Amino acid sequence: MRSVALRFEVAALPTPLQSSISPDFVRHFSLFAAKRLAFVPAAVLIVITLSFFIVNLVPSDAAREKAGGLASDADVAAVKHQLGLDQDIWHRYADFMSNLLTHGSLGRSYYSDRPVWQDVWLFLPSTIELIVLSLIIATVVGVGAGTIGAHFKNRFPDFVVRAFVTITQAIPDFFLGLLLIFLIFYKAGWLPAPTGQNGLLEFPEHPITHAVLFDSIVNGQWRLARSAFSHAVLPALTLGIFYSAYFAKTARSVIGTAFDSYQVEFARSLGLPDRQVLGYAFRQARTPIITYGSILFAALIGGAAIVETVFAWGGYGQFAIERILHLDIPEVQGFIMVAGLFTLIIFLVLDLLVIFLDPRVSIG
Repeated sequence: MRSVALRFEVAALPTPLQSSISPDFVRHFSLFAAKRLAFVPAAVLIVITLSFFIVNLVPSDAAREKAGGLASDADVAAVKHQLGLDQDIWHRYADFMSNLLTHGSLGRSYYSDRPVWQDVWLFLPSTIELIVLSLIIATVVGVGAGTIGAHFKNRFPDFVVRAFVTITQAIPDFFLGLLLIFLIFYKAGWLPAPTGQNGLLEFPEHPITHAVLFDSIVNGQWRLARSAFSHAVLPALTLGIFYSAYFAKTARSVIGTAFDSYQVEFARSLGLPDRQVLGYAFRQARTPIITYGSILFAALIGGAAIVETVFAWGGYGQFAIERILHLDIPEVQGFIMVAGLFTLIIFLVLDLLVIFLDPRVSIG
């Protein structure tokens, strides 16, 4: 009878989500959100300013790069005047901020003459699509491996997980990509050649975001969707396996600590099934895992550039590398600014989500 009563008491306790949504919590959460949102305009200005000066203060000669190696000094001077590079840095900064605030313009590419925003919308969705697919793989593999390691601590499965983490962390992501290309495409022939988001003779119709897999699904082009998915497997596996090691380490540490907590010990003493005990452990471990996943999401906007290049993915990171090599200043500063703003938004959402999921975190 005592065991039954204890089971009833535990079942009757409110969940953390239910207990967190109280009038007092809502008031403090609203205050916290207001403080964070009030800081956003200043943070945006800092990101924009830093992106401009980081690019423009680096020693380079974009005018000579555009004019060509055989151009005379007079030709270079003409190109420099055309691009506005003969003005001092503060005058260029004032012009940049004026165009941004009045027209929302980040300038135009020195080479294609396209607006920078146009290239952002053209290449960024493909990178986001690859990041989402990679993080799904990294989370499933990493958290699964870390949970197994924590459950079988200091036993054979745990040793296997730790060996997996060590080996995965020791291999650079681009080398892992080349290895997967060699084994899965070249030797086994299971997946198509790394020619980008689709085959060389496949042309998406009515692109919406230029992320081929997403667009083909939305447009109902199921044959193209199957091809796009098969082309996405190798780059997503590369990033997913590489970063799953970090999820595995985080999950093993946090879930292992949760398994040793009083709440989980109490649940075990009640004779609750392992699945329910694991659920309690996950509830305690979810905040660090979500935090790491969000930080990684923001970091991969630029961090996936080398893997994108290996697989000719055509994402924003690969595009940025090409623009850096050509000293395309507006495109490079646009990339830095967009990556910084994306990171700022991710961290803002993360702060609010962590406070909502775990009200024990200070919101001062």
